[in-house]
Amino acid sequence: MTNSNNTMVLGFHYTLKNAKGELLDQSDADAGPLYFMTGSGQIIPGLEQKLLTMKTGDKANLKLAAADAYGERDEALVQDIPREKFPKKDVEIGQVFEIQYSENDLRLVTVTNLTLENVTLDANHPLAGEELHFDVTLEEVREATEEEISHGHAHEPNGHHH
Repeated sequence: MTNSNNTMVLGFHYTLKNAKGELLDQSDADAGPLYFMTGSGQIIPGLEQKLLTMKTGDKANLKLAAADAYGERDEALVQDIPREKFPKKDVEIGQVFEIQYSENDLRLVTVTNLTLENVTLDANHPLAGEELHFDVTLEEVREATEEEISHGHAHEPNGHHH
């Protein structure tokens, strides 16, 4: 059964490096391609846009500016919290916590500095402000099924896991 709104599922392999050429992430060749459904917000917008211009079997080297990836760094998202108001006493630099900013706004924050008085939290994505370099191979393009659309994500060829 096909869908009526042209929502697509793409499967691709990738290697991700920063501007210095350092490996940040890559798909697992043994596990098969990474699948996502277009328009679902499952991958960064710039990468989705570039993949949509490719055909099955195409390979590409893609350079994404920070604005097309995880956005620019926003120093307003870095805050010092007085230690006495911080719920966890044994905290370390690099730890990640979920913070409820408002009813519908749950964010991951990283501890970036500690003093006797304060815990510094950064709500920027760790790759915010970074230019990203992807080597991609588009393995599959197909229409999303009605079931995938109703679930809000792509299902892998051998079924899906919730």
